[in-house]
Amino acid sequence: MAEQLNTYAELFKKSGPWTTVYVDASTGTVDTLRAGDVLPDRVREVLSGQGISKQDLKAVEEAISPATGVPSPVSRFVLVRDGNIEVNEILPGPLAGPEKISVDSVPDLVPLMKQRGDDFPYVVAEVGRDGGEIRLQYARRNGVAEEHAVEGSKENLKKVPTGGWEQGRRQHRTEEIWRKNADEIAGAIDRVVSTCRPRLLVVAGDIRARELVVNQLSEASRSIEATVDSHTRTGGADQKVFQEEVSRLVAEVWAQQQQEILSRLEMQQGQHNPESTTGYGNVVTALQQAQVERLILEDAALGDHEALALDKEPWIATEKANALDGRVLGTIPAPAAMVRAAALTDAKVSLVPSGVLSEGTKVAALLRWPTGPSAS
Repeated sequence: MAEQLNTYAELFKKSGPWTTVYVDASTGTVDTLRAGDVLPDRVREVLSGQGISKQDLKAVEEAISPATGVPSPVSRFVLVRDGNIEVNEILPGPLAGPEKISVDSVPDLVPLMKQRGDDFPYVVAEVGRDGGEIRLQYARRNGVAEEHAVEGSKENLKKVPTGGWEQGRRQHRTEEIWRKNADEIAGAIDRVVSTCRPRLLVVAGDIRARELVVNQLSEASRSIEATVDSHTRTGGADQKVFQEEVSRLVAEVWAQQQQEILSRLEMQQGQHNPESTTGYGNVVTALQQAQVERLILEDAALGDHEALALDKEPWIATEKANALDGRVLGTIPAPAAMVRAAALTDAKVSLVPSGVLSEGTKVAALLRWPTGPSAS
């Protein structure tokens, strides 16, 4: 989510009112089925008391149908505006925060961010000598975002012992077909990596095919590649063990990503003109100047703070006096206002657990240029 936050920037520019629904969407047990049955009535009752329009209410009711066919527990995040369903996400896991059913002046993506965490794309390529399957997935989402199949040549795929000159010729021909098929698979992987910029590439399948494919990958693809010793395309491999290994690799990338962010923040502390800042007021000022590269917000922090959401730059203010020419759209929780300002200034956002930041610090930011008198 943090990496793709800018894709939601256009939503923040649209005028409200916005309806947000963030609820448990699990099915499959008596309790969850019963909850699913009463959910539409409960949501309708809450929203009707907030003056929702008929067209928006109809759109919400269409969007919150039970999430059938998805392993429980799951949550649902819905944004509706002007009778249109702008966002409708099924998210793995139980609610990561309090349920939210409300009509607001601007959309609030904080529940979605909490549920997804620092999401990032990764690629799984299961390869064989005759082709392969390439899947684009996301660390914090169920299912496959994109899938590509490569059908290679099947002519003379197996080495057949015939003896003499003919055997050598056929073996050479077979090796050439393997290499050609591997080149096609590697090319398809490289295109996905170049377009989607994943953090991890997992390669599994036939051992010889894996070697040929990895050798022909681009430098960018090899830099994120990890091989799993599992011959998955034959049907003999344990899929549960394979998925556990992929999950382990994804978790390692996520942990490394978090550590790199926090290490960079720590390194900036104490510098004469640091490329970082801490504290609510300082971070808001940096957001107003589009100086923030990455907003780092403690997961449960600043719930008692409010900020002004503005219709144009500087997008956020703590009081009307520093709103500049921006028109106030509404007074909203500070975390929602800060995430909105980050999205509108092309900054990334990381939510971290309590206690990760230095003592007494609830919000920090890595900056695009340093603070201090010599920053010019």
